[in-house]
Amino acid sequence: MGTAPDSLDPGKGYTTQAAEPDWLAYTGLVTYAHANGQAGGQVIPGLATSLPKISNGGKTYTATLRKGLVFSDGKPVRASDFTYTIERALKIPWGGSGQFVGATIVGAADYAKGSAKTISGIKTDNNTGKITINLVTAYGAFENVLAFPAMGIIPTGTPMKDQPNNPPPGVGPYKITSIVPNASFSLVRNPEWSKMNIPGIPAGNVDVNVKISSNVDANALGVLQNNIDVFDWADTIPGSLLPQINAQAKDRFQKKSDFNSTYYVFMNSKNKPFSSPLARQAVVTGLDQNAMNRLGSGTLIPGCFFLPPNMVGHPTGTCPYGDPKSGGDLTKAKQLVQQSGMAGTPVTVWSETRSPRQQWMTYYTQFLNSIGFKATQKVIADATYFTTIGELKLHPQTGFADWNQDFPNPIDFYLLVQGTAIQPTNNQNFGEVDDPKINNESNQLGQVPTAQLNTAASRWQALDQYTAQKAYVGVFGYQTFPAFTSNRVDQSYIFHPVYGFDWSSFKVKS
Repeated sequence: MGTAPDSLDPGKGYTTQAAEPDWLAYTGLVTYAHANGQAGGQVIPGLATSLPKISNGGKTYTATLRKGLVFSDGKPVRASDFTYTIERALKIPWGGSGQFVGATIVGAADYAKGSAKTISGIKTDNNTGKITINLVTAYGAFENVLAFPAMGIIPTGTPMKDQPNNPPPGVGPYKITSIVPNASFSLVRNPEWSKMNIPGIPAGNVDVNVKISSNVDANALGVLQNNIDVFDWADTIPGSLLPQINAQAKDRFQKKSDFNSTYYVFMNSKNKPFSSPLARQAVVTGLDQNAMNRLGSGTLIPGCFFLPPNMVGHPTGTCPYGDPKSGGDLTKAKQLVQQSGMAGTPVTVWSETRSPRQQWMTYYTQFLNSIGFKATQKVIADATYFTTIGELKLHPQTGFADWNQDFPNPIDFYLLVQGTAIQPTNNQNFGEVDDPKINNESNQLGQVPTAQLNTAASRWQALDQYTAQKAYVGVFGYQTFPAFTSNRVDQSYIFHPVYGFDWSSFKVKS
C-alpha cells in the first residue's frame, strides 16, 4: 500500500486502505456480496439471519442475530454488542458517524453529545438475539450504512478510543494482526469463522501481509518483477512503467473503469478566498484537466460533476464552466479572480506526499499563482493527511481530495457537501459546504431506497448540476484503477465495486 490506513480500528478507519481489510474482519448485521461488478453492490445478510425487516414507513429496522456467533477471540456475540458498537463509533468518532448514524438513528445525536447514556432508538434482546433500530426519518441507504465495517460488531467493553495498533476482536473470515504503525500489518484467516458457517461469506484462501511504502514507483516495479504480489489499486502506476507492464505483464494487468470514484480539489466555502463564488468559478474555469491527466499517467477520465459517470444521478447536461477536455481557460479564470476581489489572497494548498498526488497539487499551486492568488503548497505525510485536514479548527483553504464510493448510492457522495456532515474531528466536508438547497434536497432524496434509485435519477441529476454550477468542488477527473498482480496470483480474484480487491478471493497458482 502506498499509504497506511488512517486506522485499522473499525470505529475510526474511514479511508480506502482501512476499509479493504476491515471489511473482512468486521462483519455487520448485513454485508456485501463477494462478487464483481454490480452484483458486488448487493447487500446480503451478514451476522443477521436475514435482511432486516423494514416497517413503520421505512423508519424501523428489525433483525435477529444468528446463533452461535463468536468473536475472533472466541467470546460469544450478544445482541447488546451491536448497541455498544454504534455508541463507540459515535464517541471516537468514525468519519461517517455524524451523517450516517447521528442524524439517522433516534437518540444517537443526544448520545454523541453526552446528553444521553445510551441510544434510545436501539433496542436489543440478548436472549432472542433480536435487534430493533428506529430512525428519525426514513433513510433509503440505511441497509448500506449497516454494512459499513464501522458497524461490524465488536465486544462490549472495548475501550471508547481509537485503537489503531491493537484493533478489537471482530466477527469475520479474517482478523488483523502484527501491526507495525505506518509500516506493515497482516490479515490472517480467523479459525473461528469456519465453525459459524455463514452463507455467502467465504473463509478465504490465503493470509495477506501488507507493507506500507510511499514509493509507488518501487511498489509497481516490485510487482512487475514478481517480488511483490499485489499493487495497491488505490495508487497510480507511474507512466514510465506502463510500457514495460504492457509488454511483459499484460496478462496480469487490467485498468478498472467501472468503480465509482471522483478526484477533486476542495475549496473552503466559509473562508477567503473561496468564500467568493467567483473565486471558486475561476478554479473550475481555468484548471487544466489534461495536465492533471498527464501527471496521473493517463488514468483520469475528465469531467466536472461530483457524481461519477457510473452513479445514478450523474448529469447528462453540459459542464457550466467549459468543456473539461479543452485544457481550461486561463484568461477567463484571471478575469474571475479580479472580479472576485480576491486577487493576491494567500492560499495554502494541502497535499499528500505520494505520487502523483503531490505532483497534482504542485501543478495546482502553480495554477493558482498564475491566475492571481499567492499560493504555497503544504505537504503532509500520507498516513495522517486526511485526519489532519479533517480537523475543523484548521479550516484548510484548498487541497487534494478524492472519494471512492462507500456504497452505490449518490447520497454517499453528498456526505461530503452536506452541512450536517461537518464535525470537529475526522470531518469529511473539507470545503465546509452548508447550502440549504443541497441539505434539503439530498435529505429528501436520501429517503429513496438504493434499489429504487432510478425513480429519483432526474432529481439527483438536477442537484448535481446545481452543485457544479455553484463550483463547490473542483473536479479534475474520475479515476481508473490498476488491478496489477504478480505472476503467481491466480487471475480469478474478485475486484469489488465497494472495496476494490476482495482479499478473500486471492489464490496462489499451484
